[in-house]
Amino acid sequence: MLQHQQQQPPPHRPRRRCEGTAMGAIVLDLRPGLGIGPFSLGMPICEAFAQIEQQPNIYDVVHVKYYDEEPLKLDVVISFPDHGFHLRFDPWSQRLRLIEIYDVKRLQMRYATSLIGGPSTLATFVAVYALFGPTFPGIYDKDRGVYTLFYPGLSFAFPIPGQYTDCCHDGEAELPLEFPDGTTPVTCRVSIYDSSTDKKVGVGSLMDKASSPPLPAGSLYMEEVHAKLGEELYFATGGQHIPFGASPQDVWTELGRPCGIHQKQVDQMVIHSALDPRPRTTLCGDYFYNYFTRGLDILFDGQTHKIKKFVLHTNYPGHPDFNSYIKCNFLIQVNNSKHITPSTKWDQVKEILGDCGRAAIQTQGSTSNPFGSTFVYGYQNIAFEVMKNGYIATVTLFQS
Repeated sequence: MLQHQQQQPPPHRPRRRCEGTAMGAIVLDLRPGLGIGPFSLGMPICEAFAQIEQQPNIYDVVHVKYYDEEPLKLDVVISFPDHGFHLRFDPWSQRLRLIEIYDVKRLQMRYATSLIGGPSTLATFVAVYALFGPTFPGIYDKDRGVYTLFYPGLSFAFPIPGQYTDCCHDGEAELPLEFPDGTTPVTCRVSIYDSSTDKKVGVGSLMDKASSPPLPAGSLYMEEVHAKLGEELYFATGGQHIPFGASPQDVWTELGRPCGIHQKQVDQMVIHSALDPRPRTTLCGDYFYNYFTRGLDILFDGQTHKIKKFVLHTNYPGHPDFNSYIKCNFLIQVNNSKHITPSTKWDQVKEILGDCGRAAIQTQGSTSNPFGSTFVYGYQNIAFEVMKNGYIATVTLFQS
């Protein structure tokens, strides 16, 4: 089922003047093959949210849609109903793969020095052709009654009235397209997509052809992190090894400055450990290094100042921590042939590691948490926090 989330700007945020026309449509720069306004193809979903938060007066109604039961099956979509466009993120990499303007009358686009779309500048076939120049004949979809015109990294879809389908002979049309009565169709959808591959992206099944642009060489985004149970983390791109027992100085040297440092509160899970003699009410002296851009927390012992736990985050929508961390692309080697990744579901984990008995229930510190509780299952050297849909939210690594 698709989940929707609506964001309103907090009252203390400064209101900014919205650039737009007299009718109130905003104006965004159109960059074929690259993006629109502040949104660039390939950007991680967290960067898109950061842009939204910087302009709360423009993006004051935001819907986040995803497939709750199978979050890797369909795109994560950020939709702007007031402005008639949405951003489609690949569900695995969480990077922007496609921008769709589905209500061209609500969004005014600026290309070079010219405006198109919005309530005042109709995006007709003739206007599009005049602004973007000659191109090859497009594709006519008979079932949908839609003709799509393609430029590199950019396509325009036009509905063709039934009486004029003959204008699209053999799936092609004379350009620019005008009907016998002197009218010309108006764009019903604009798609912006990566043009590094020569794919034609449009409506229907053509939409699936859009993919995120390749990451730049040496990018650490979604770097593969190999976990050796009870021993260490190894970062495949950078080549760093971080073993249990390492010091804060070791971690700074290998991974750089943490994004955040915070004191751990009372360890709520410690009551399940017969080995820990500390009183249950005292504040825990342990502290975390948070590496949000790596999807990773590192817990240090407050007395010895040595690593005692790693927490790896999958950043699935529907978890209270969604958008706090970039997804950690971990690979946990269990034996020579089997491993656990962020895509591994809980049923598969049990097949690999065996049954571990009942779960501890975690409410994220709030019984009013809208996403409901999660379930924590422990094995030797590893614990899994599992969401209701059976996907892993976090993995905690420790030394038994």
